[in-house]
Amino acid sequence: MTFFSYFPTPEILDWLALGRLGDRFNRSIRLWVLLNYFYGEKKNLAAKLPKNFGYIDFREEFFSPEHPLSDRFTTEQIKTECPDENCICKKSIKELIKVEIYPQSVKEWQQKIRDKMGGEVIEIEQRPFATVHRTIRDDLKYLAKLGWLQKSKTQVGEYHCQPQNNWPQPPLIQTERWDTSELSSTQSWELLKILESLSFVQPNLELVVESLWEKTTQQKSLVRDEPQKRIFIHLDYILSDETQDRVDNYHQQIEELWHQLPGGVIKFKYWRAKTERELEIIVYPVCLHYARRAKYLTAFGKDTDGKFGWHNYRLDRIVSEELTILKWGNSQIPKKLSELWKKGKLPTVEFVEEELEKAWGFNFYLPRDLLIMRFEPKFARGYVDGTVRHETFKPIKYQSLSKLVQKEIKNPQKRQKLLNIIKARSPKDAYYWGWIRNGDINVLMRLRDWRPKGEVIAPISIREKLKLEAEEELANYD
Repeated sequence: MTFFSYFPTPEILDWLALGRLGDRFNRSIRLWVLLNYFYGEKKNLAAKLPKNFGYIDFREEFFSPEHPLSDRFTTEQIKTECPDENCICKKSIKELIKVEIYPQSVKEWQQKIRDKMGGEVIEIEQRPFATVHRTIRDDLKYLAKLGWLQKSKTQVGEYHCQPQNNWPQPPLIQTERWDTSELSSTQSWELLKILESLSFVQPNLELVVESLWEKTTQQKSLVRDEPQKRIFIHLDYILSDETQDRVDNYHQQIEELWHQLPGGVIKFKYWRAKTERELEIIVYPVCLHYARRAKYLTAFGKDTDGKFGWHNYRLDRIVSEELTILKWGNSQIPKKLSELWKKGKLPTVEFVEEELEKAWGFNFYLPRDLLIMRFEPKFARGYVDGTVRHETFKPIKYQSLSKLVQKEIKNPQKRQKLLNIIKARSPKDAYYWGWIRNGDINVLMRLRDWRPKGEVIAPISIREKLKLEAEEELANYD
């Protein structure tokens, strides 16, 4: 029988973190420990747990019997309330990895991890499992996402362990230098054209493109070897070359800040299209996205309405020549941000990802609302069925709609209005439901794209908005 036997090397931990070890170090350590518990020779929980197990089954095997069970406990309460010194919640990262990295010293291992993370400081005395139950639940979801566990098809929140032949395989460890010598001339040209099309998303790809271009153009019979381009990538990117250069500079500045210790905050002038005004923004940058038409910075601080919280900023609407970097301790940094930094509680990429999973919509900080759509059957078969919009967006039988509304809509007036609409619709039509961020422009644009074959039943607010838009549009053709 084969057991999980991967050591906590920088490469394995980065693999478990999906290439983002700097953002997910603690989670990566927890995942590695969990995999040792599920499939390792010493613990082998896969043999002890029921075939289909839930979090409670897992919790009873994983934690000490004296470990706090309440979901309401905070991390600090978990740390202080568990009396069992042998519980895994009491184990530091150093204790969890020390035996597995022998004969390498902890100090050597720590330095290799730091090098992998771009020099970031890691605290190996912290206890990764001294956290709330929701975090560990999310770790199980993450293992399922990675393919180490299989979600139950019949019971929500239940899993079963994977047989060894279904385990994900780690990638081969790559050298730091990207070697293209094994590529043929034709392969080099094909890769070059693809990378040139995508390099605007990640400016660092330009270096790869330059390297590949240099290698390709040094080959003999250059003109003869270049194949005719037959595959084209058309991305909906709306920026001019000049604006793109400016956006790339912002992107580069932000990435450089993330690799500097202890990081900091950025200040810039921002053009708010809604009010047609320039605003000064001071925020903590968390991550970057390419969404539908442009690049966005997800950041935490005072938003464009002066409220303290999350906001997505389009990089092309930054009007400053360059970003101003404010190091921690600068008097311009909002007090709330400084306090979060001092307490080690700055917002994380993991939080953003978790919120994005909860509802369809890039603006994850907007209200979460129930979406119900009706489609003509032929339209649904051609344009909706078999597509992926969001993991919560899925088909539903007409007979189940009323029950869904009664369960999820708390407002009596809205609930009754929706029930009346559903009652007046045909059971033969196609219906979908999911969760959306109400007010997210990208979701709204998709709902508009489905007109007139797609009808928004819920939320009522969007239904009424689209109805008004349709009436205004119709008036244009009088």
